[in-house]
Amino acid sequence: MKIQAIAAILLLGFQINAQETDSLATKQVWSLQDCISYALENSIDVKQVALDKDGAEVNLTQSKYAKLPNLSSSASQNFSWGSSIDPITSDFVSQQIKSTNLGLNTSVTLYNGNQLNNAVKQNRLMVEQNELYVEEAKNNITLSILEAYLQILYNKESIEVAQNNLAASEQEVERAKARLDAGTIAMIDYTDALSQAATNKTNLITARNSYAQQIIVLKQLLELDPMVDLEIEPLENPLLEGQSVPNKMLVYQNAIGKMPEIKASELNTTINEKDLDIAKGGFLPTLSLTGSVGSGYTSTNDLGFTDQLDVNFNQRVGMSLTVPIFSRYQNKAQVATAKIGIEQSKLQLQSAKKELYQKIETAWQNAQSAQEQIEASKAASDAAEESYKLAQRKYELNALSTTDLVISQNTFTNAQLNYLQAKYLGILYNELLDFYQGNELKL
Repeated sequence: MKIQAIAAILLLGFQINAQETDSLATKQVWSLQDCISYALENSIDVKQVALDKDGAEVNLTQSKYAKLPNLSSSASQNFSWGSSIDPITSDFVSQQIKSTNLGLNTSVTLYNGNQLNNAVKQNRLMVEQNELYVEEAKNNITLSILEAYLQILYNKESIEVAQNNLAASEQEVERAKARLDAGTIAMIDYTDALSQAATNKTNLITARNSYAQQIIVLKQLLELDPMVDLEIEPLENPLLEGQSVPNKMLVYQNAIGKMPEIKASELNTTINEKDLDIAKGGFLPTLSLTGSVGSGYTSTNDLGFTDQLDVNFNQRVGMSLTVPIFSRYQNKAQVATAKIGIEQSKLQLQSAKKELYQKIETAWQNAQSAQEQIEASKAASDAAEESYKLAQRKYELNALSTTDLVISQNTFTNAQLNYLQAKYLGILYNELLDFYQGNELKL
């Protein structure tokens, strides 16, 4: 009964965990943190890099065990005819021989230029490096999720703008039709209203398509099934106007010490230095300890099989010293290759720092530009809205042509979209600058 009770509890726990996973995967409204958490658990890119780390850990374990003695067993059955040496007694005989050999053999490397120890140290560094690669992959998927999420929010608000414009233009078409029937406007004014309504409908379709395409991008980042409905929540802490942009050199200095790609590049130099130590060990002697136990049976002896195994039992212990004298340039080539690898890794580190600075410089410039555009585009949007409202009142009083009303509406629409674009770009690049300093996303 106790076993059944324990099994029931475990089964219930598994079911609860499965239900939690399924509910998250089928959730229809996702926050930014939901998306990031789910992507980190399910991203193929992250899983692939994690498998590379597992492989590095296997290599580390193998290099540790390489320092231990090996052990192997052997067994052979031989038949010989004519004049030969008995493999068990070493007597010269001229008869048919049936012989059996049994043995255990072992050997251990006592010293080989410290190559085994350096291999362990190198593999341990490679495990650390792969852990940094996993962290880098998680950072990359996090930033990709952030960008896709903000793009969806921008597209979603663009749909609202397009819907409002379409509704306004359809009302204008109705008013224009009534005036055309009353003879107060010309046919061209009515067709201009129809044209603007058709254009706004096309803009709405385009905005919806852009939104749907970006939803697909986010689903792929989340590794979700295409049939899963996905809707995202608006941001709880939108960008505040007037938010200051951090100093780019301060961001860069913080990023140098915290970004995993920089740490991984620094470790790469240390790993290559271990390659050099291993290569230098090739010039030094190798000292090994060997041992074996064995026994055998031969048909030339009158004793039985078991008795012969007891009589012929033997043990052997030995040491071997190998001194490299001429390796056909192999050791020198390995040392030279290791030195080249060190220099290449130093250049790669400089390149990684350069690339990081370029990313920060770009984000900083865009954040600065977006901050200025937010203020300017917000003012332009407010002014264009007032102008459009005024144009609508004039149009109702027959004091404005349909063409001028259409121009005013388009100006207002463009101003709204410019403000939305500046707002979400500002959010994106300010978050990037914060993220490069090792801080979590605050949205």
